[in-house]
Amino acid sequence: MTRPEVVLVGVDGSAASLHALDWAAAYARRVGWGLHVVCSYSLPSFTAASLDGGYAALDDTAIQEGAKAVLAEAEERVAASEVPVTGTVATGDAAGVLVEMSREHALAVVGTRGKGGFTERLLGTVSSALPAHAHCPTVVVPYRGDGGGSTDAAERRDGDAVHEVRRIVVGVDGSPSAEVALKHAVAQARAWDAELVAVAGVPLGGGAGILAWLPSQIDHETVLADVKAGLDVTVDRAQAANPGVTIKRHVLDGTGAELLTEFSTGADLVVVGSRGRGGFRGLLLGSTSQAVLHHSACPVLVVTRKCDEELDQDGTDSASAA
Repeated sequence: MTRPEVVLVGVDGSAASLHALDWAAAYARRVGWGLHVVCSYSLPSFTAASLDGGYAALDDTAIQEGAKAVLAEAEERVAASEVPVTGTVATGDAAGVLVEMSREHALAVVGTRGKGGFTERLLGTVSSALPAHAHCPTVVVPYRGDGGGSTDAAERRDGDAVHEVRRIVVGVDGSPSAEVALKHAVAQARAWDAELVAVAGVPLGGGAGILAWLPSQIDHETVLADVKAGLDVTVDRAQAANPGVTIKRHVLDGTGAELLTEFSTGADLVVVGSRGRGGFRGLLLGSTSQAVLHHSACPVLVVTRKCDEELDQDGTDSASAA
């Protein structure tokens, strides 16, 4: 069964989620897909001070109406995008709702916001859980509005403008997950008619790096050349399968997370696979993808091997309509 060509996006009324909604609408318009907007809510309960020690639950009427208002605002926001839009108010944990609904969608989009200090290191529950467990690729769209000293409320609410994707960067380290990321990055480059750059990192500098064990007589340039040769093999294979896409390539000193974060300042989309080399496949995101999600200056597309396998079974390409 082929999945519907529809982008799933979660909203909660925050500026970050509305910014993600704008990105999702722009993507859906670009590839000719539909858009499904979801607002979920959980009904809180509390222990009641009663003789029987039971629980009292809040009436969900007000909360449900609030969720409906959020959804209506979101649908109105994208009404002029000429994209077919549907909406759902769902009951339950937002991350769980979106993960389950991702089974029936080709792409999921969610927003997140860094607020500086320790909180910037931690993504919200939804934007960290969804990429790790989704059944389709996930785009996490960072929101950094309220910056620059603006005093205009509307400008603060809209935050960063959503731009066409003109430059895509993908991390490639020779792992099966990285090859999956490259495959989806190529699809995105086709969809947006964008420049694609493949980046491989070799942490040679510093005495505490992962390659610090190398004998001092080993020529670091030789190591870089070997990694570049491996990258060329992978990229050449991808280009042979996609002759219309040109892929630039860089092999640089540094970790994949550091380099992708740096490249994100000049890119419109970063693509990462998970779980890289080793680890508990499919359980959690790898350290590189987590770090890039936490610090990227542009949207990040995360593709796990699990969701890629499910998409292959369903016969769905995340940008096949482009």
